[in-house]
Amino acid sequence: MHFVDAKAILSSANGMNVYRGCEHGCVYCDSRSRVYGMKHAFEDIEVKRNAPELLEQALRRKRQKCMIATGSMCDPYMPCEKELRVTRRCLEIIARYGFGAAVQTKSDLLLRDIDLFAQINRQAKFVAQMTLTTADDGLCRILEPGVCPTGRRAEALGILRGEGIPTVVWLSPFLPFINDTEENLRALLKICADVGARGIVCFGIGVTLREGDREYFYQALDRHFPGLKQRYCRQYGNAYEVVSENNDKLMRIYEDFCRAHGILYRPDEVFAYLRDFPASRDYTQLSMFD
Repeated sequence: MHFVDAKAILSSANGMNVYRGCEHGCVYCDSRSRVYGMKHAFEDIEVKRNAPELLEQALRRKRQKCMIATGSMCDPYMPCEKELRVTRRCLEIIARYGFGAAVQTKSDLLLRDIDLFAQINRQAKFVAQMTLTTADDGLCRILEPGVCPTGRRAEALGILRGEGIPTVVWLSPFLPFINDTEENLRALLKICADVGARGIVCFGIGVTLREGDREYFYQALDRHFPGLKQRYCRQYGNAYEVVSENNDKLMRIYEDFCRAHGILYRPDEVFAYLRDFPASRDYTQLSMFD
């Protein structure tokens, strides 16, 4: 781990990442890709120690309230956050200035900050986003070894629902020949329905692989699924988009399930919901057709 002073913290779309790199060790992580230009080892976490101060300066300058998002590139609730509390300090500032927030994670550590989530949600809007990959906790520990298993994430989503905090679930990725099955998809969808997820993000049944990410993924396949790397190489070569043979069938199941349960599932609708800052309306009660 090392510390830096960042020059800015908010992107043009009001997203922020207070860390760079990750401790979770997920075998498929696209953030490892060389295209992102990381100049240090991925496990050597870069901590933007001045992130709270930069965020406060940025929020002071904003003319209108909006949603602030975090977690798109690096998980804001990695184990180091337990001691460093950079994410929590940023959320405290968001709450103080009356902005909304959307947080994406795989970690149950987010429950530590449920008091802030509730405060932000009362004042403006807060959405907790959780990524689910497989309903099999044993497989989850192989694919995502440094983070709590799916069963615990489902418990966390249920706790958030009990506190009235809206949730969105990311179903990603589906790795061909590993978790791209109807059984897995239906089990994950049942979790989403049981916890009352407002929306689900799923871009298709597959995974993206590119330089940096691909090599790490193939090393994991050699360790845990002998012979599967060769199957990937034969079928997909160096393709960036690795689409499951089951994509069409499973996406129909996914869309039918979401429609039947009133869950937002089209990416543009879910992202519009995440970006929407409710001036004076009760957004949690809005119909998906409003």
